[in-house]
Amino acid sequence: MKLEAKREHLLKPLQSVIGAVERRQTLPILTNVLVTATKQALTLTATDLEVELSARVELPAETPGAITLPARRLHDILRALPEEATVTLSVEGDKATVRCGRSRFILTTLPAGDFPTLENPPQEGEIQLPQGALRNLIERTHFAMAQQDVRYYLNGLLLEVSSGVVRLVATDGHRLAFQELPINAEVAEPRQVIVPRKGVMELMRLLTDSEAEAGLTLSSNHIQLTLGDIRFTSKLIDGKFPDYQRVIPREGGRVVIADRMLLRSALARTGIVLNDKSQGVRLQLEDWILRAQTKNSDQEEAEEEIEINYTGGPMEIGFNVTYMLDALGALNGELAKLSFSDASSSCLIEEAEGGNSKHVIMPMRL
Repeated sequence: MKLEAKREHLLKPLQSVIGAVERRQTLPILTNVLVTATKQALTLTATDLEVELSARVELPAETPGAITLPARRLHDILRALPEEATVTLSVEGDKATVRCGRSRFILTTLPAGDFPTLENPPQEGEIQLPQGALRNLIERTHFAMAQQDVRYYLNGLLLEVSSGVVRLVATDGHRLAFQELPINAEVAEPRQVIVPRKGVMELMRLLTDSEAEAGLTLSSNHIQLTLGDIRFTSKLIDGKFPDYQRVIPREGGRVVIADRMLLRSALARTGIVLNDKSQGVRLQLEDWILRAQTKNSDQEEAEEEIEINYTGGPMEIGFNVTYMLDALGALNGELAKLSFSDASSSCLIEEAEGGNSKHVIMPMRL
């Protein structure tokens, strides 16, 4: 195999796929990137057996071929070379040579035939979504995913596709984040899949804030998104996600309407005295007043008081302040609506007017 290209034409696709390369692997070939060169294009592929990333660039090869190269070593070499420099990559036997001006690097290779690839879902039923809108949905839900929970199905993001709407839901058992996006697509039958944390984080890195389309395809075991010349494939978590519709409460009898950023700033300030062990904030509600109080194990305290639209009578309830800040930060609009049934019930946080976002937070004993 032999090809010649500008440094950027090799570096950019490599940067797109290198997120799938783990630094420590039991299989040496998983630290490599699969390089496939044809007369028309160059394709780079990386995988950790859970997530696979593939990037294609229009780059004809002088001598077509396929080989795997150490991904991070190649990445470091290309980054260190001058911008706009011409790079030649050639392979002979089990060695690859990278040349640029007076620089020469010899890398050890592994056979392309030994490189594992994930199954490609059938392309029937592909749904087109704006990349920016999908990224926005993920950003506003992913923080509620569990981390290393024994309930493995909580360690991912639920993606639900039905005619006219896409929904994303995440929960760790203490809070829940829900977002939906209207789409112009008909789906034969609704589908629910759970995307693992690694795949979710890679999607956040790859998706742009543009109106460019992302092609979404689902199979029984995999999810695939086509983002221009980049293809993302991930295994799915095999499990049943909780019935989130039962978790989201109806609007309670006590409703607070507050300036979203004013409330968020007040909670952030009261959280300054808290540490990792104590994250609780006590909310005291009175007509037209919300008082937030925190105290740590050293008996240090903080208190904030803001004006709100509330006339439901006195009530006191405790929540994890980080959960409250995450939920308020994920909303749009100037006003937030907090709904409670009583002091022991969960809190439903929404935008005061419209919006496709719902957040549920369980109360804390303080």
